[in-house]
Amino acid sequence: MDTQVADTLLGSLIDGRYRIRGRVARGGMATVYTATDERLERTVAVKIIHPTQASEARSRIANFVARFTDEAKTIARLTHPNVVAVYDQGTHAGLPYLVMEYVRGRTLRDVLAERRRLNPDETLAIAEQMLAAIAAAHRAGLVHRDVKPENVLVAEAPTGGVANLVDSVVKVADFGLARAVEASADEEQGNQLMATVAYVAPELVTEGRADPRTDVYSAGIVLFEMLTGRVPYDGDRPVDVAWQHVDRDVPAPSTLVPGLPPVLDDLVQRATRRDPGARPADAGALLAEVQVARDRLGDVNSHTAVLRPVSDEPSFSQPTMMVAAVQPPNRPAWARLPEGASGQGPGRRRAAPEPAEGLGARLAALRSTMLNNPRGRLAVAAVVVTLGLVAAIGGWWFGVGRYTDAPQLVSLTKTEAQARADRAGLVLEYAEPRFDEKAPKDSVLGQSPASAAKIVKGGTITLTLSLGPERFPVPDVIGKVFELAEADLLNVKLVVAKGTPRYDDSLPAGVVVDISPKVGAEVKPGAKVTLILSRGRAPVTVPNLVGKSLTEARTALAQLNLVLVETYKDSDKPRDEILGQSPADGAGVEKGTQVKLDVSKGPPLVAMPRVIGLPCQQAKQVLEGQGYPVTMTINPNAVVRIQIPGENAQVAPGTPVTLTCF
Repeated sequence: MDTQVADTLLGSLIDGRYRIRGRVARGGMATVYTATDERLERTVAVKIIHPTQASEARSRIANFVARFTDEAKTIARLTHPNVVAVYDQGTHAGLPYLVMEYVRGRTLRDVLAERRRLNPDETLAIAEQMLAAIAAAHRAGLVHRDVKPENVLVAEAPTGGVANLVDSVVKVADFGLARAVEASADEEQGNQLMATVAYVAPELVTEGRADPRTDVYSAGIVLFEMLTGRVPYDGDRPVDVAWQHVDRDVPAPSTLVPGLPPVLDDLVQRATRRDPGARPADAGALLAEVQVARDRLGDVNSHTAVLRPVSDEPSFSQPTMMVAAVQPPNRPAWARLPEGASGQGPGRRRAAPEPAEGLGARLAALRSTMLNNPRGRLAVAAVVVTLGLVAAIGGWWFGVGRYTDAPQLVSLTKTEAQARADRAGLVLEYAEPRFDEKAPKDSVLGQSPASAAKIVKGGTITLTLSLGPERFPVPDVIGKVFELAEADLLNVKLVVAKGTPRYDDSLPAGVVVDISPKVGAEVKPGAKVTLILSRGRAPVTVPNLVGKSLTEARTALAQLNLVLVETYKDSDKPRDEILGQSPADGAGVEKGTQVKLDVSKGPPLVAMPRVIGLPCQQAKQVLEGQGYPVTMTINPNAVVRIQIPGENAQVAPGTPVTLTCF
């Protein structure tokens, strides 16, 4: 069944002006038709949003149409020869539509489907015009958000075919359309991703934000596909493809097509850096790099034959190529851009318009007069030489002279980078800094443009500085239940583990009693923190043993099934008296727990004085004066004949002494 016959819009009149003639293409968000503007009698393209995009939720149609109308007005003000012009907008049967310039030709997707991949010169020629259009949008504050081959149109020649791609006129479509649909979808669905995953920038996947560097990334993927004939990533699900952009670097095109010049690898990899700060700042900056790359290819390969296998033997691998920057003839008149447009590559001269018949006759007469006069010939030669010098100097200035190489600033300190930029006459700007485990604080992590890249003299380099290693203190979670403590630690990117729980007299079971590393210790993200939880109060209470004898302590601990550990210490207390204990009295412990006791050794020993031969009463006074209790036997009024302990015996202070007198 013919799908166009089933399309109810065919033949209908939109807004009393646009007669739908045929369907051109159907995309993910809209269908494109050819139509006749019956008021101006010209062919236009009409893009109508799918009903599923505009009416999934009836409550948001008005808001969607308002956003779509605002975007259409913004695009209509974007005037550039490489941008598909927008003529009108409105709604038909509740569906928003745009009326645009009708470009006779094919999409870049159709060209790639036929050719599979393009040679470097064709790739850079198309990229120049594509980036010129996107750069104009960036200057106007627009971000395309959906740069892909389907939105790049290659103009068709009047003869009915696509000319040499180097001389084709390229136009970019769908500026702002993705943004209008996405903004409306956000309100209903919460930041829905509306980009084509094969070309989506990492920051659009992870953060949902887009800026000019997002379009630079997508343009880099389109460059990769034109050079290699494929996109860098594929997968079974769109989400798998999208996250590959976040997790992996885009490979160099030469890894898939051996023989591609290194300048093309550098160009693609610069545009597709995962860090937006490391990419060219916008499409205009990338356009300058593409033009420099094209100049380099032209300088190196201007006389080289194009693309041939190294070996004549058949092979299933890609042939190694000798790449040439083919210098095409002047662009045909039908392919010329309007005045001031940048669509011709470096070194190509624009074909002059055909002179009118009267003006041609006058110019021919003037030429004949000047060439027949020696002074005239000399004047003509002087003018030609002067114009040649002006053209050469101007070409050198705009192509090379006004550029300088960006200095190497990565790994320098902020102060060193500023000094080097000042010496080179360049201005520094700073992107949002980020943490880095290896780079010290205030050292340069990245720069845009990269070192050795071309930059306009006096231009600006954007630096990304290091915040140093990311460290933060362990939060205090002691006294919290495990669930709350775990949530606090996970919030600061720490890994939580449980240690061996223990009894605690003051905290109930399930509450954190200790943490390792300790509270306040500096750790990095992802560090493991071990939580020790309380088991509640232990089942056995330690008795008070201080002041008791060792014998009493042994008895008491044995009854509680606790293990005694004795440590003797010097003390004035009597021998075997308990001086201290651990755990303290009243502490809760398990059966079999060791209780450490400090036991007195008793006072230090002293030498017993000699009292033999002294009268008993005198001897008693001497000993009692030194703290010895005295007992006398037989005759207290006689002389001391025997003393126990004896003379010079080592005894404890206060040892009782017995005197025998007769």
